[in-house]
Amino acid sequence: MKTAAPYGDGHDAPLAGNPLLAVTGQAMPEDDQALARARAFAQPLLAGRQLDTGEPILEHADGVAAILHGLGGSPAMQAASYLVYACDHLNKPAEVIAAGFGQGHAQLALETTKLVKLQRQARLAQGAAQRSDERAEQTETVRKMLLAFSRDLRVVMLRLASRLQTLRYFAASKQEPAPAMAHESLHVFASLANRLGIWQLKWELEDLAFRFTEPQTYREIARLLDEKRLQREDYVQTLSQQLQTELRQQGIAVTVHGRPKHIYSILRKMRGKSLNFDQVFDVRALRVIAPDVKACYAVLAHVHERFAQVEGEFDDYIARPKANGYQSLHTVVRDAAGRPIEIQIRTPAMHAHAESGVAAHWAYKEAGSKGYAGVSASGPYEAKIAVLRQLLAWEREMSEPLTGQSGGKGGLLEDRIYVLTPDASVVELAQGATPVDFAYSVHTTLGHRCRGARVDGALVTLNTPLRNGQTVEIITAKEGGPSRDWLNPELGFLASPRARAKVRAWFNALALQGTIARGREAVEKLLQREGRTAIALDVLAGQLGFKSADELFEVVGKDEFSLRTIENMLRPSEPAPSADDLVLARMRAGADRSAQGGVLVVGVDSLLTQLAKCCKPAPPDAIRGFVTRGKGVSIHRSDCSNFRNMAALSPERVIEVRWNAAVQGPAVYPVDIAIEAADRQGLLRDISEVFSREKVNVIGVQTQTVRDQHGSSARMTFTVEVNDASRLKKVLQAATEVAGVRWARRR
Repeated sequence: MKTAAPYGDGHDAPLAGNPLLAVTGQAMPEDDQALARARAFAQPLLAGRQLDTGEPILEHADGVAAILHGLGGSPAMQAASYLVYACDHLNKPAEVIAAGFGQGHAQLALETTKLVKLQRQARLAQGAAQRSDERAEQTETVRKMLLAFSRDLRVVMLRLASRLQTLRYFAASKQEPAPAMAHESLHVFASLANRLGIWQLKWELEDLAFRFTEPQTYREIARLLDEKRLQREDYVQTLSQQLQTELRQQGIAVTVHGRPKHIYSILRKMRGKSLNFDQVFDVRALRVIAPDVKACYAVLAHVHERFAQVEGEFDDYIARPKANGYQSLHTVVRDAAGRPIEIQIRTPAMHAHAESGVAAHWAYKEAGSKGYAGVSASGPYEAKIAVLRQLLAWEREMSEPLTGQSGGKGGLLEDRIYVLTPDASVVELAQGATPVDFAYSVHTTLGHRCRGARVDGALVTLNTPLRNGQTVEIITAKEGGPSRDWLNPELGFLASPRARAKVRAWFNALALQGTIARGREAVEKLLQREGRTAIALDVLAGQLGFKSADELFEVVGKDEFSLRTIENMLRPSEPAPSADDLVLARMRAGADRSAQGGVLVVGVDSLLTQLAKCCKPAPPDAIRGFVTRGKGVSIHRSDCSNFRNMAALSPERVIEVRWNAAVQGPAVYPVDIAIEAADRQGLLRDISEVFSREKVNVIGVQTQTVRDQHGSSARMTFTVEVNDASRLKKVLQAATEVAGVRWARRR
């Protein structure tokens, strides 16, 4: 009984053993006997075995080799199609194949086999995706992942040829492939062949995949093509002979033949331009191969003279090549009967490139100045030329020995890798990323709780660099956070700035929680001492100008807010006297008492005076008095806005006052100083040192942190004691010299 082998384009099993080997760029030596030797080597290993599609493995490998031969692949290249399928039946495939065929063959076989695993897992994930946007995202990621593997283009060619052979097998055996495989063939493999400019593969992949994805539509278009097929083919044959004869009579050595009809391209034109089948121009199509570019334009002139041109249906892809390097002249004309005919005109080199060449423009864009496969370039045009030269003869050149080590350093998407989650989702990471980077890329919580990792089923350290195609499983703790070692660049736990920022944010949040806890404890102890435990903490914070209790606790925990400010607010103020109390309170007469006061009321022996809290006057400020109800005379600075408002309402209460020059003993006055600065650790300490150095006593501090689009700002009010306000100028100047202080002024 035949046994199913886990290879090929069916539901391939993962490669057991070693993870993906790094591509070094070693070339496979040219060996004319390599193909025969490889088939003889693989035959006893593959005989009697089938892919899980049901196709015999040896027949599949034969088909792949034949496709590669048709594309111009060397015997060494074709030999790889057999070695890929032999890998799974060898204990040490890398060593055995390297010994018999060389290191280049061994790496190509193992790299291709690993890519088979990746594509199978991604295909399963794509099939499980429920939303169309998930499928589109997964398809694009698979496409990028395939390119990331493609420093050696032979890997891509082996996969494209293998997929085409699998679709041919399903078509010949009249079986249906899995929907995910058909979808992948159309949207990944055919698209990649298109980007590489390998039209010969692209058209057949599209037609076969379309046959399985939309069988009814495929059969309908095929039926329309079959109708009057012989009549149409006879017409095209006659027309091509006539045109070829006419051009040769004019001295232009051309070859004219009918162009194949590709069902999927016809469908796309019908859908894209909302055309009926009869309106599709390239149902009747000719291709003219002219010796050079000058001859191409001469042929075009003759065609437009010979037939009626269809307006708006001419494209000059010679003067303006397509992005993938395609060049040709396209025109649509009508014969005498009014039937449309599409004619393509190109040189032999353009035709060879269009049929089996590899395109360049998209590759050099992604490779940048590094070029492709080690070919460096200094600019966009030079990069394009370098890519074209490298890829037009991609297999032959790779079969020759490479000089130096630069060949292993170039490639597409060199700075990215693609790894898999256990459920086969693809994750894009930076080159050099570790399991910790992977965990944070999937989810922040997964990163915080990461404690270990398995890569391809084997336990690894958390600072192990990941490689393309590996499957990563994260081992987590139920709770906890990251390690501070992860932030040490010398230990190599994190390569991603985004992951590093998440770890820092976790530790910053942890430190903030500790600060808030210390502040809460200090405030709660104060409330207990004051017997005010019933007050709501959020209400207390609001009364002090904070948005939340945590903001209050944060500044208290940082020692940036004085608890004395809270004490002063909590202690009840003196009860206000009734309106019937004396407006003017006579004080005890006597010169002694008069001399002890800091302020004299002009024209009155002695009145009770008090310094206004709104402006806190101090000598030598210009002052004015205002007679209050029951509290004597309130002393204000002349420029106090409160005083101006009261004087405007009750001018009769304004009274002249002056400082008492005969006061005995040192007199000090409280003064408010406002400071704004960029918030930082140690700011309050640095400003307090200024006051201490200037021998100014601070009796109260109030701070508030304001956060806006420019960052965090600290707004602070210091109440200091001075005996002369003129000293403040020096103090304010010293405060503005503190790092981060924007301004300092007296309130």
